[in-house]
Amino acid sequence: MAQKTAKKDPISSPLADQDREITGKVLQGTLLDLIDLHLVAKQAHWNVVGRLFHDVHLHLDELVTTARGFADDVAERAAAIGISPDGRAATVAEGSGVPKFESDWRSDRDVVAAIVATLAELIRRLRARIDETDKTDLVTQDLLIGIAAELEKSHWMWQAQLAE
Repeated sequence: MAQKTAKKDPISSPLADQDREITGKVLQGTLLDLIDLHLVAKQAHWNVVGRLFHDVHLHLDELVTTARGFADDVAERAAAIGISPDGRAATVAEGSGVPKFESDWRSDRDVVAAIVATLAELIRRLRARIDETDKTDLVTQDLLIGIAAELEKSHWMWQAQLAE
């Protein structure tokens, strides 16, 4: 009869087990939100129409690039603390907190409003995660603070497009 042995994680963690678990959940949730943000922005990019099409289309590409870069940073931080990141489509669909973005053609103004709402929700979730990592991992907290700063700047720029 074969003996079962406990699976040993291939990556050790500098964090205590409980801190690693809490921080890992924060990073995984952030990863899912950022992957979904880049997918939403790409969907909007392909379907935006209207007088401001060109500007919104290009601004969405910037958001896609930003979200993809941050997702990679977050996934690599998770791996660095011994957490296997999961960015599979089914996992993103099940776990993202990004608001749903409707399919089909969308006016430039509707797209901008949807992106403003999406960024606002993602920032709200990110700020709560920053608080969660205050006692578990200051390196992760620093990463999240940097991401929040950039997303808040982006949120402002998207909001400015709605001003009359």
